Amino acid sequence: MGHVQKRLLSSASRLASVSPSVLPKFPPRDAFIAEDEVARPSFDPELWASLQPVPSSALSSFAHRIGLASVVSSDDEVRQACTHPSFVEVFRHHYPQEKRIPKSNHQLSALGNSLMGLFATEYLQAKYPYLPTRVQKAALTAHVGPATLASVAQEMGAAPLLKWHRKPETPTSPSVLHADALASIPRSLTALIYKNHSLPYARKFVHSYFLTRQVDLRAMLKFLDPKKALKEMVYRFGREPPKSRLLKETGRFTNSPVFVVGVFSGADKLGEGFGSSLKMAEFRAAENALHRVFLTHRPEHEIQLPSNTFPTGLGDVFRQGGTQGSYQPPELVAAEIRYASSDNSKAAPIRRRV
Repeated sequence: MGHVQKRLLSSASRLASVSPSVLPKFPPRDAFIAEDEVARPSFDPELWASLQPVPSSALSSFAHRIGLASVVSSDDEVRQACTHPSFVEVFRHHYPQEKRIPKSNHQLSALGNSLMGLFATEYLQAKYPYLPTRVQKAALTAHVGPATLASVAQEMGAAPLLKWHRKPETPTSPSVLHADALASIPRSLTALIYKNHSLPYARKFVHSYFLTRQVDLRAMLKFLDPKKALKEMVYRFGREPPKSRLLKETGRFTNSPVFVVGVFSGADKLGEGFGSSLKMAEFRAAENALHRVFLTHRPEHEIQLPSNTFPTGLGDVFRQGGTQGSYQPPELVAAEIRYASSDNSKAAPIRRRV
């Protein structure tokens, strides 16, 4: 197969496909060319296929595949969750006489976004009590951000069901890309679960698909000067100032020396690092000590979430009765360090070389 044939096949695989069995009339009326002198717009088969409704069989199989067949009452709700607001504008433009306008997931997506942010924030705060605010925000984006939502929706198999239209950026509205439209599907599904079932079931859905994923938080912790940050953190905890001590070394007078340095606060070793120079080893030791504190996490069986206090029954949590879950608030921990955070730091600022 030549290069041109491969490109044609790859382009055809990305086009919207519509089965003729689900259409009332095929080929469509717009595809016929009338032999008259009146100018008519050209027929775009790709646009026409994208405007056709998704078969109910595909929506039903999608709901069963992700385990929501017992929660979603009808296929129309799944169709609404997969319809981006940008598609409704294009549909109205091409079918102005149509009275049955497809429902978009605009409100469902907004509600689901708030719920996912609530579930992820309380979980990260309860699991990592010492995590700085900036890193916690980055971890929140890594768990339930637009890129993650689009990736999970792709894994669910929701891409063929998505109805959307690409829009450029304007002074009044941002651009609409495929990843942005695809990210609205998990948010809408979370809102549908909360609407049709309960808040604990929606939280279980978010935990199962998003919060159980492994995210490398260590790469999000970056320090301009870890020695100063460690000094301020130790001061906040009321401990002795940190001191660096050389633990091991080898090949000091060779081309590849290795030094192992430990950081101690009194008799307690806070961290340990190695490097080809004493400065590098001391830098890594201070960074290791900060990682040990900030990445301290509670075991899963000890994590208690504030949303457990909401009733466990069906329906809206503000209108229903029923039993409430128990919640024991954890002990408050020391506030995060403020080094290199605006002008709130008590440590001496670092002078940059010009």
